[in-house]
Amino acid sequence: MINKSTFEFLEELKLNNNRDWFVAQKKAYEAAKLDAEKFVGSMIQEISKFDPAIENPDVKSCMFRIFKDVRFSKDKLPYKTNFGGFIGKGGRKTTLSGYYFHIEPGESMIAGGIYMPQPEVLKMLRNEIYFNSAEFKSILAEKGFKKYFDGLDDFDKMKKGPKDYPADFPELDLLKYKSYIVSAKISDADVLSAGFPEHAIKVAKAMLPLNTFLNRAILNS
Repeated sequence: MINKSTFEFLEELKLNNNRDWFVAQKKAYEAAKLDAEKFVGSMIQEISKFDPAIENPDVKSCMFRIFKDVRFSKDKLPYKTNFGGFIGKGGRKTTLSGYYFHIEPGESMIAGGIYMPQPEVLKMLRNEIYFNSAEFKSILAEKGFKKYFDGLDDFDKMKKGPKDYPADFPELDLLKYKSYIVSAKISDADVLSAGFPEHAIKVAKAMLPLNTFLNRAILNS
């Protein structure tokens, strides 16, 4: 579970997103950060039991920094208002598929897949789907998967199919995605409950076939 004090810190940060407040709250930040790291660490241990391909990455290599890079952003607020960790082989910087945990009051979620891959990686994923579309569709239709996910997130889905594939390909819609990810929102009450770690692992297990398929596309190319 995540401590209530971690949520309280993030809520206060959202209201006071400035350096002076953050520096004054250093102890609270360190405690909240440690709490998030402990949770992600426990997820690494449990996920490695059913997905040894992640190869037990170091916790710190999986955690995203709370400090934002505002150089090229219109949003100049200096800090993120969440704790996030991506569990996969090599940690958050991997090009492979994995498991993402996002802790933020009102916006918590468990997600996975590959987010905004480079063009060469996206091509590998699309090729794998093109030649194995029936298998890919069966993964998305599996009962255990649909219990937690409505399908692929389509926030960056193209209106037209990519030009490198036949326009009459029956499953062309599956090739329109620029990210291959899924996500399940988690309520604040669930995140703060004692049963959250167990629930999080069930959601992660439901993503395993998808992650295995996407990683195969990259590793076998």
